Amino acid sequence: MPICLIVGGGVIGLSIAYELGRRNWSVTVLERGEPGREASWAGAGILPPANAATARHPLDQLRALSYETHRQWADRLYRETGIDTGYRQCGALYVARTAGEAAALAGFAEQLRGEEIPVERVPLGDLAEFEPALADSAARFRAALWLPTECQLRNPRHLRALTVACRHLGVVIESNTAVLGARCGSERLECLETTGGDRFADHYCFAAGAWTAGLLERFGVSLGILPIRGQMLLFHAAPETLRRILNDGPRYVVPREDGRVLVGSTEEEAGFDKRTTESGIADLMAFAHDMVPALQAATLENAWAGLRPGVYDGMPYVGRLAGLANAYVAAGHFRSGIYLSPGTALVLADVMAGNSPPFSLDAFRLSRG
Repeated sequence: MPICLIVGGGVIGLSIAYELGRRNWSVTVLERGEPGREASWAGAGILPPANAATARHPLDQLRALSYETHRQWADRLYRETGIDTGYRQCGALYVARTAGEAAALAGFAEQLRGEEIPVERVPLGDLAEFEPALADSAARFRAALWLPTECQLRNPRHLRALTVACRHLGVVIESNTAVLGARCGSERLECLETTGGDRFADHYCFAAGAWTAGLLERFGVSLGILPIRGQMLLFHAAPETLRRILNDGPRYVVPREDGRVLVGSTEEEAGFDKRTTESGIADLMAFAHDMVPALQAATLENAWAGLRPGVYDGMPYVGRLAGLANAYVAAGHFRSGIYLSPGTALVLADVMAGNSPPFSLDAFRLSRG
């Protein structure tokens, strides 16, 4: 039975552990804090549509594999744990406020049609009827698209289900265990030195999100992963205040079935400071009230921030560490950690097992420049 040690207990690390556990590997996950409490927990769980039949670029292929696998995993995780992850196909509206944004949205629509992903233009005169929450704000928009196959899940529930399912498979998950150093032999990683003692395995995987770059500096590897702070708001509104996900450029409003509404997100270079700020909260409040005026009567239940692992070219790092035959990396997914987690787990598990993944991972290699 192969033994794997995974550094990082966020959604990427837990997904890899889950997939390897299903393949009868012995797996231990080391998390410097509490599993699933960093960027994975902080996001909104938006799952944009993708189509494996038409995907050509490796990132699109990873998106398509992940999109389809989310549906399968949601069903399986419910059977295995009894936890409803909140996976739903709810559809989403994409809106534009300026002529330039409207032109970009038209180009986005043509791209989706080329990929054979369902998309519809919503006439502005019909927007308020289509989504009643926009009745008082529809006049602010220049264009709108409807993507009926966009999905969502609830991050905390998904992470809880993954954790329980991993433990059912025999995966060991250790909290408050930090990596202090490493010992390497001839082209192999021999041992990780941790606050819990030396740890030995056949395979090692680094999936620590924004902290991965710091870990890999010990091996002389520079990934240039930058922590990007994203602040979020959670409103408690009446159920059906909003029916569909709303996307306005990089910002969004996501309704849950129980009346809670997520609003996000900022993108800030603030180092490893994940505190919320008065200005960030104020900006998101203004956006929420402008987008969905009914939220002015809703209760602001919570606000938080997460540190997303940003990469200069928008592509995650997925693959083997150069010079070490038994060490791997899965990090740098930026705003798409939840979204890309199952596909990342599947392809990296194939690589670790010595099998060919369903598509080339060259675009995700660590040495791409």
